[in-house]
Amino acid sequence: MYGIEKLSGNGPPPMQSGKCRPLLNRRQLLAGAALAMNAMPSLAQSSFRTLRVTKRTLDVLKKPAEVFAIEGADKLNLVAGGRFSVRLENDQPEGTIVHWHGLTPPSALDGSHLSQGIIKHGSSFEYDFVNGRGGTYWMHSHIGLQAQKLLAAPLIVRSLEDFALDEQEHVLMLHDFTFRDAEEILEELKAGKGAHAAHDDHGAQALNDVAFDAYLANDRTLDDPEILRVEPSGRLRLRVINASAASNMMVDLGALEAELIAIDGNAIETIRTRSFGLAVAQRADIRLTLPTGHGAYPILARPEGTSQRTGIVLATAGAAIPIFMRDGEPMAAVTDVAVEARLKAQRGLVERMPERVETFDLGGGEADYAWNINGNSDHSAVIARVRLGERVEWTLRNQTGMSHPMHLHGHHFQIVAIGGTRFAGAMRDTVLVPAKGEVTIAFDADNSGRWPFHCHHLYHFQAGMDGVVEYV
Repeated sequence: MYGIEKLSGNGPPPMQSGKCRPLLNRRQLLAGAALAMNAMPSLAQSSFRTLRVTKRTLDVLKKPAEVFAIEGADKLNLVAGGRFSVRLENDQPEGTIVHWHGLTPPSALDGSHLSQGIIKHGSSFEYDFVNGRGGTYWMHSHIGLQAQKLLAAPLIVRSLEDFALDEQEHVLMLHDFTFRDAEEILEELKAGKGAHAAHDDHGAQALNDVAFDAYLANDRTLDDPEILRVEPSGRLRLRVINASAASNMMVDLGALEAELIAIDGNAIETIRTRSFGLAVAQRADIRLTLPTGHGAYPILARPEGTSQRTGIVLATAGAAIPIFMRDGEPMAAVTDVAVEARLKAQRGLVERMPERVETFDLGGGEADYAWNINGNSDHSAVIARVRLGERVEWTLRNQTGMSHPMHLHGHHFQIVAIGGTRFAGAMRDTVLVPAKGEVTIAFDADNSGRWPFHCHHLYHFQAGMDGVVEYV
């Protein structure tokens, strides 16, 4: 469901069996690129692709689990500079809205509670805009707690340069999962019960506040992982998406070393690494060069605050696949400001003085589980105003004992300071503000409208850490 591969050569892809991911060869992918380019109509004409929200059943820990699905998401073939022309149909009883996370459409087409009404059962909504952005993005429900039941899918936009590269490509989408009803969990948290009740919000950092039954990598647990066939000495671009509801994760490459090449869909100056952190809603593109010999190489994701883990296995043809335990060493905090401070955008903001400078205090999280931004917990309240053309700089001060992945719709911003220390960092759409920490971001107000700004921890978001940024 999540993998699209490119292989060198003109021969057929290797035969696959069992749990292995089938491959598409390079000729097929280049043909797909040509079709995508030919499908770019003029501004006056659009050919809509259909996405359908429905249900599916997964096998999780040998138990059936009914979750959401977005049919057609893997067939979009989006190319940077082309149109995003999508008809979203709702084929399940609950009303829904789907947000195009990381894209920068007109605000009316953002897919949020501010931009449109609920799409009811049997109804549809059409989105049509020119998308100039290439990169690794994702789509997910922006209503209620549906994202906890996997109403999400990858949203990959390729540049023409991507199609010319002689490398495999694969998407790794991570989720936290619970068999419990998400609404029941939220009510329990608000009543001062559950995992949150054990946290000392006035003292030590709390790494998580929801207990999950399992963690998934491309819909599978580590008991039954996806096996991705790779070639000795081959190159692989792995697009990693943390689509979790509430779990920051550390991705561990084991014996492999990779080049970290993009963050949240934005190219960075390459750094080499064997592990990297992804907060909720963040993405990373890495490029791996496989060893010359045959072997199996696990890519493991470890949620913070738990010993559980998930992942996939890269394996050459015929390699023995070891058995992996779901439990490993407990994972400490993913937040590492030293790593964030090393990231540098390939194309950052043009240097200029900001016209608007503001501070936002992230608060709450006491026994009643009420969260806020500058004391506001009303999803429809305006917490910031900007003018078109301004350079805006915000300092996000976390007053709480938990980290918060803060997401601004409709824009990409640059990290310009951590803890008061200035630097020109990565371009992002979601930044993790550590417990009791401070991060400063800057962006150009270049997309008029009304935009949500919120914590992407699903339960914090629903419990009040959300507000509206309005152009005036």
